[in-house]
Amino acid sequence: MNKLRGFAAAAVIAGATLAAGCAGSDTASQAGSGTTGASPSGSPSATAGPAEAAGPFGPSCPKLPASGPGSATALASEPVATAAAQTPALSTLVTAVTTAGLADTLNGAAAITLFAPTNDAFSKIPKATLAKVLADKKALSEILTYHVVGERRAPTELAAGTLPTLQGGSVAIEKTSDAYTVNDARVLCGNLQTRNATVYLIDTVLMPTA
Repeated sequence: MNKLRGFAAAAVIAGATLAAGCAGSDTASQAGSGTTGASPSGSPSATAGPAEAAGPFGPSCPKLPASGPGSATALASEPVATAAAQTPALSTLVTAVTTAGLADTLNGAAAITLFAPTNDAFSKIPKATLAKVLADKKALSEILTYHVVGERRAPTELAAGTLPTLQGGSVAIEKTSDAYTVNDARVLCGNLQTRNATVYLIDTVLMPTA
């Protein structure tokens, strides 16, 4: 657990978790190209419908590749950091995770939930601020671990309340109709499965308050 807490994410497994592949200019398009709404068989099944659905859900899921790198099937066979590295929309997160030296820690975790900020989420942070955080390994780890919950959480467990993070703080989760939020971030494509993690792509980097 100490090892897990030492890894943190300016939000973002940039290095490797996640299971989606997108690369658009806006958050939805990015999550869409790298996030996969395919069913276990590999055929697209993700929709913007209720999160209680068995597969991925969210407005960006239909844009995910049906097969190959970044697809739901490909992501499910890899540990989270490796899966994230296959997702273009998570390249900034992967960079952050790699810089913090947390890729192996994430891949070695038994079961976690990752709230993964897309590239567009990181673009909301002033460039000078982001550069400063990336240069501070301790601060980066605090941010990154704030995006990780130490067990898998299904959509049905995200209706309301708070979840403890590996950073030591907690995130507030809420469901309104079919939309899910984590603090002030919106879930773009959720319930993406990797070998050891459940991933939710989000449109804003989460910042710990303490």
